[in-house]
Formats: sequence, C-alpha cells, structure tokens
Amino acid sequence: MQSAKTSVRISVILPSYNEMQNISRGVLDEVYAYLEKQSYSWEIVLTDDGSTDGTLDALYAFEKTHDHVMVINNPHQGKGPTVANGMLAARGKLRLFSDFDQATPIHEVERLLPFFDDRYDIVIGSREVQGARREKEPFHRHIMGKGFNLFVKLFTVRGIQDTQCGFKMFTDQAAKTLFPMLSVYKAGNVRGDAFTGAFDVELLYIAKKKNLKIAEVPVFWKHIKTNRVDPIKDSTRMLIDLVKIRFSDMLGAYSETRKQ
Repeated sequence: MQSAKTSVRISVILPSYNEMQNISRGVLDEVYAYLEKQSYSWEIVLTDDGSTDGTLDALYAFEKTHDHVMVINNPHQGKGPTVANGMLAARGKLRLFSDFDQATPIHEVERLLPFFDDRYDIVIGSREVQGARREKEPFHRHIMGKGFNLFVKLFTVRGIQDTQCGFKMFTDQAAKTLFPMLSVYKAGNVRGDAFTGAFDVELLYIAKKKNLKIAEVPVFWKHIKTNRVDPIKDSTRMLIDLVKIRFSDMLGAYSETRKQ
C-alpha cells in the first residue's frame, strides 16, 4: 500500500510478466527486506505487463500488506512501456529499474548511488566493464550478448560496453525527459509474447542525443534460467529494432518530448 505523499529518495521499479515462479522463491521479500534496512526514504513500484498466471493478484496481495508499495496494472505491451509507466508514476528523486528475477540483486544499488554525488544523470549496471562478475551464464547467451553489443556500438550507442543489463538508475528529471520520448518502444501495441527487445538501447540513444551524463558501473549478475528467450528470433528482432531506432531519429522522433 502506498504511503502518504511524502518526499521519496529512491524508487525501485520492478516490471513483471508471469512471475509466479520468482514470487514463489521470495524475490519481493528480498527486495523489501533490503530497503527496510536503509536510512533513506524509498518506495517499490510493481508494474505488471498483463500477466496471465496469477502474478497480478500476488502483487496486489503484497501491496495490501506492505507499506511503500504501489502496483500498476498495464496491458501486455512489452517491457519498454511497462517500465516507462512505472518510472513515470514513481516519486523518487532517483529511480532504479531492476529485473524482477533479481539477476542483479538489489544491494548492488550501493555501487550506483555514489555517482549521483558527481552529478551523473544516469548510472547503469554493467556486466562487461572491469570489476563486473557473471555467474552461471550459458556460453551461447554470452556470445549472443557480445554480438549484440558490437552491433549496438556500430549503429546506435557508442562508448557503452553493456546496454542490456537490467539494472539502471535515473534522476527524476532524466526519467521524465527520456521515457516519454520512446518511439520504437512506445506504448500502444498489445503483444502476444514476452519479447523484451532493445528498449534500453533506445533510452541510451536518446540520452546521448540529450548530452546527459552517463556512468557505467560494474555489478554482479547471475543467470536465471528462463524459457522466454528464443536466441534466433529475438536476436533478429532486436537487430531490426536497432535500424528502427536510427530511422526514428532521422524522422525526428527524438527532437522533442512526446507524450505516450
């Protein structure tokens, strides 16, 4: 249950889609227990992407019995619009979105926070920069990630080693600027699958155009087994979306803030 409207230092946004397996293993309790120990004010925004396995009911049950928690019920449009709705509904001065499975655990936020003292607008977790640690990653997934990052550097976002780690933090102003400008991953199209896509790339592409200050920070990441990834189909669609991002830019999609 969301508490009274007071100032919030940090918002943690957790997008979900059919997450009963992760809920059953206690990820929400882990995130909540960590935040309860912190001295700063915080909130958890649970933004659901049209789950069909009971996840939404479980999220509402969690919200009912825990303070500083808000649930957003979205139609199934994919991770991009789902994260965007959570980020824009949040109240925190700093806003972190993290994968629901906690592949990068919530306590890694401690690595990101110091950079905001140096006036960074965006601080992103990375599995590629020196000091990062990976655990239990299948070889084919690692090769897929390396190949995709190469194409990202060549065609869209240069200077960032890992655009796809699902652990990114924004100032409130950066979030309010960037998320309404999503074009390839804007809200509006109801999906029939769990495709995540390259919305992180579009966000960072826009951020670079806006000359926002970005830090890339090494984090711990462990592979969580999932059946949602189709290596061939997903890789192909993500590469096509890189082209769409460039075309969207050529058509002026990122020249002004647009409402979703």
